[in-house]
Amino acid sequence: MKIVVCIKQVPNTTEIKLDPVKGTLIRDGVVSIMNPDDKGALEQALLFKDKYNAHVTVVTMGPPQAEAILREAYAMGADRAILVSDKKFGGADTLATSYTLSRALAKIECDVIFAGRQAIDGDTAQVGPQIAEQLDLPQITYVESVDYDGSKTLTVRRGTEEGHEILEVDLPCMLTFLVSAYKPRYMRVRGIMEAYDKPIEVWGTNEIEVDPTRIGLAGSPTNVKRSFTKGAKAMGAMHEDITAEEAADIIFNKLREKFII
Repeated sequence: MKIVVCIKQVPNTTEIKLDPVKGTLIRDGVVSIMNPDDKGALEQALLFKDKYNAHVTVVTMGPPQAEAILREAYAMGADRAILVSDKKFGGADTLATSYTLSRALAKIECDVIFAGRQAIDGDTAQVGPQIAEQLDLPQITYVESVDYDGSKTLTVRRGTEEGHEILEVDLPCMLTFLVSAYKPRYMRVRGIMEAYDKPIEVWGTNEIEVDPTRIGLAGSPTNVKRSFTKGAKAMGAMHEDITAEEAADIIFNKLREKFII
């Protein structure tokens, strides 16, 4: 079984700060990490490696420093690492990103593609499904667990708002995972030492056949106009020892003052 796992390097969102003038992210001094949901996808791939001797390839798209999470994946147990990186890919939105990644993935022989449900720096949950569409693959999202029959069929537990669904899908396919259903393994000490001796393949426009009008800024139909932090709320008013009717009148009057009703 050959598995490809798409992972992403993201800023630790607990430490994010915004430039108050430009409205852009201040990345200096902010720690970058492997996207949590992607780590869940990687853990499932490694579980299949443990059980079925699966071969695990990790792929990320980003600047050269994204190599760090590929080394982390190696230390956890991945077998191959590919960095999709080129200045021409910069500024890509989800559509351009999924197109670029799909062109890279089309070059890799695999049975199934895993990815996280969404990235914590965007929360769109679009790239995984878009990749599946670009590659014309069946897809299941919000995966909590998956079993393999050893031949060609996966049995998948998918989380929903009401509970969960049990679905079957034949290979090849794409699954996106929830990290909340997994406990990703720690990097092994020996794995960390060996990770820096293993090769990382770098694929740019010379290695991937792409339409230049569909990558980077040129291929991005959407863009971020402005980013801002949520403003502090004004101090509220306390009303004690009042009846339900008086409370209703106060709420009604406040809503009317703000022209909500």
